[in-house]
Amino acid sequence: MLSIRNLHASVDDTEILKGLSLEVGDGEVHAIMGVNGSGKSTLGHVLAGRPGYTETEGSVQMDGQDLLALEPEIRSREGLFLAFQYPVEVPGVTNLEFLKAAVEARANHRGEEPPNASEFLKQARALCDAVNLDQAFLRRGVNEGFSGGEKKRNELMQMMLLQPKVAILDETDSGLDIDALQVVADGVNGLRAPDRSFVVITHYQRLLNFIEPDYVHVLVGGRIVRSGDKSLALELEEKGYRWLEDEVA
Repeated sequence: MLSIRNLHASVDDTEILKGLSLEVGDGEVHAIMGVNGSGKSTLGHVLAGRPGYTETEGSVQMDGQDLLALEPEIRSREGLFLAFQYPVEVPGVTNLEFLKAAVEARANHRGEEPPNASEFLKQARALCDAVNLDQAFLRRGVNEGFSGGEKKRNELMQMMLLQPKVAILDETDSGLDIDALQVVADGVNGLRAPDRSFVVITHYQRLLNFIEPDYVHVLVGGRIVRSGDKSLALELEEKGYRWLEDEVA
């Protein structure tokens, strides 16, 4: 589903990713762990096509397509989803307008018939209930005045609506209390499917108690230096990251 090979990427002429390789199979959940500055969020931004991030070497394929050759909006319409660590506010655009525009753009791109207004409203209301958001949030500006947990649940609702092929969760657990974390994790687990894969970026093992990964990878200095099963995350929780950094140095 996602194949990253020898990826090098820079921000402001500073190389952050230094030969990162990762293979994510259909239906798999891969956790990326590492300290601040190791390149975790940079990986998510590069995959999504954020301006200012320059790929200098390597390749990325998603479901057989050259991902890096696509514009950011086309990557999204083809099935890539990025949940931000810090979701931005979009004043003046309601959640309902935002979600409807996204669904219609995806349907048009795929040559499908978008849902009519009544069908869409019914679906949006049901998803609000599923992520424990009051339906009144549909009429508010995107993330405007939302708490941290409300922003993350709002992004979960977007993901549930768009049904991506590959979902990248960039420190979705950041700033969440245990109840909000459980809601987000339940939503992600409900989306797990043979034709959908996840890359979960996190500092801490706590999130992985709720979203059980198939593989765990440790990023140090812009490269994956260790991979394993979920027991690797428990080892990092116990020992920290210094022992791996010392090994690589």
